[in-house]
Amino acid sequence: MRNNKSGVVVCTAQRHLFGTFHRSSLMAHLLLSLLLVAGREVAGEEVDRKPNFVLMMVDDLGIGDVGCYGNDTIRTPNIDRLASEGVKLTQHIAAAPLCTPSRAAFMTGRYAIRSGMGSTGRVQVLLFLGGSGGLPPTETTFAKRLQKQGYTTGLVGKWHLGVNCEHRGDHCHHPNQHGFSYFYGLPFTLFNDCVPGEETDVLADLQYALQNLSMLLGVGLFTLVLVRMCGLFEISQWFLLVLSFLSVLAIAVWYVPFKLLPTWNCIIMRNQDVIEQPMTVETMPQRLLEEAQNFVKRNVDRPFLLFFSLAHVHTPLHKNPVFAGKSRHGRYGDNLEEVDWMIGKMTETVDSLGLASNTLMYFTSDHGGHLEDADSQVGQKGGWNSIYKGGKAMGGWEGGIRVPGIFRWPGKLAAGRVVDEPTSLMDLYPTLKYLAKDTQPDRQLDGHNLMPLLEGRVERSEHEFMFHYCGIYLNAVRWHPPGSDSIFKVHFFTPNFYPPGAGGCYDTKVCLCDGEHVTHHNPPLVYDLDHDPSESRPLTRNTEPRYTEILEQTARAVERHRNTLANKQTTDDARPNSNTDAHGVQSQMTWDKILWRPWLQPCCGTFPFCGCKENTTRI
Repeated sequence: MRNNKSGVVVCTAQRHLFGTFHRSSLMAHLLLSLLLVAGREVAGEEVDRKPNFVLMMVDDLGIGDVGCYGNDTIRTPNIDRLASEGVKLTQHIAAAPLCTPSRAAFMTGRYAIRSGMGSTGRVQVLLFLGGSGGLPPTETTFAKRLQKQGYTTGLVGKWHLGVNCEHRGDHCHHPNQHGFSYFYGLPFTLFNDCVPGEETDVLADLQYALQNLSMLLGVGLFTLVLVRMCGLFEISQWFLLVLSFLSVLAIAVWYVPFKLLPTWNCIIMRNQDVIEQPMTVETMPQRLLEEAQNFVKRNVDRPFLLFFSLAHVHTPLHKNPVFAGKSRHGRYGDNLEEVDWMIGKMTETVDSLGLASNTLMYFTSDHGGHLEDADSQVGQKGGWNSIYKGGKAMGGWEGGIRVPGIFRWPGKLAAGRVVDEPTSLMDLYPTLKYLAKDTQPDRQLDGHNLMPLLEGRVERSEHEFMFHYCGIYLNAVRWHPPGSDSIFKVHFFTPNFYPPGAGGCYDTKVCLCDGEHVTHHNPPLVYDLDHDPSESRPLTRNTEPRYTEILEQTARAVERHRNTLANKQTTDDARPNSNTDAHGVQSQMTWDKILWRPWLQPCCGTFPFCGCKENTTRI
């Protein structure tokens, strides 16, 4: 027994009865509170919670390689399942037929020329991780926008948009500086040089020229030294010193940047740390998949954006024994079936965590398949672009820019819907902004929000005109006239195929965009993609009643488009002798910015003795 605050004596039995009742009331009150909180979460937080995004991009995948786009000889059941459970786009267009400019446009929602990522000459992609070119720090990516909306953002896989600007470690072009709070993968890309025994694909002709020059200077120096020693001729010692210096310089210029490419370019980073140099290509795909899955698992309770940028099916092709010899199309088919398995694992991860109904999943390729890449041992190394002409690095031909486009969002997007309207990889930027409820002002965008089209609320794409670039040069224009199902395409120039009559630039494996490498057309070539998707029958005044109108409308559209490019400020600090294009945007694709510089080279350890290996025992 004890006294309460009022001094009233409460017996033990009364206290027990009151305590039991009090505890029951507390439990009931607690249960009611939990139910109310749960109700609020269901009615509010869960409904209002922003959706997650899982964007999956394959490298160099041809649209004709996938089952749901007509391939019946390569097994892609997991990609096909995404299409059957979501929306398939049949006219999904990359902004460029090569990695660097296409990915720049994808990230920013703008043509690559606006950010200086269009090529002005021979080199059309970044070739050295130790160069200073890349996506300018002043550019805005969809990851930056979503970060400001409270999203956790991650990039797993290929970047290929630069790393450093002025010195090693400034990371001005790095994914972490462009809105991705987490990065794991290849800051560069997968090149042949990353695998021993593969032929080099970085300025091979320049390498051979430097090698021959080094050998010539070396032989000449050795011969002159012998002549001087034998007393046959009087040769100045200063001349020999100068020749020795030139020989050493030639060897250094050839050997250091080119023969050490596996060390310089083929690395793996986690955020801003180099964790493997050179990378072990054999285990890299499994590590990328595991990192992508773990990112989703870590962020299951918060809105997230994951960009899973696969290294497949860019050459060199992988040699996973689990998939080797399983397809009907050699190593390329094996690689594609491995890709499909990886896409299946990502879908399984999202579904098993109960995220499917609140996650938009997207599947695409950065551009079309590489038709010219093949050899006698492996056979065809590149993809198949179905009925469409051309492929990777072939300008505005349809085969290089028409890519798979699949959106899956159960309960939000109707299963099995097919959209035949023109859409673009640049549309992802405004679509993600819309879904993340980002209403802040933005720059000039070239993409459009896809949700009305995906949901079936509208039937027409907002892309009346689309512009197709080869480097910085406007190559072709697509016009989808209002009130018509027709889609016309006007080519101002086309790449010259080598040898003549071939289906690509087989001598160089990359078609160039200017000078003697192209043929300009006056009047332009005009095709009706609705009736001639393979671009094999040019229209004429006699065969197309709207021929004159097509040329007039596209000419006006080009003028309006060019007006949006004019008088732009440089996208990097204005420096003396900086290279700018005709629109005042500093080009990131000049020789000055592309060539290797030792002080920009990412390195684990002490430069130039770079080298480290990631612990992969978990794989």
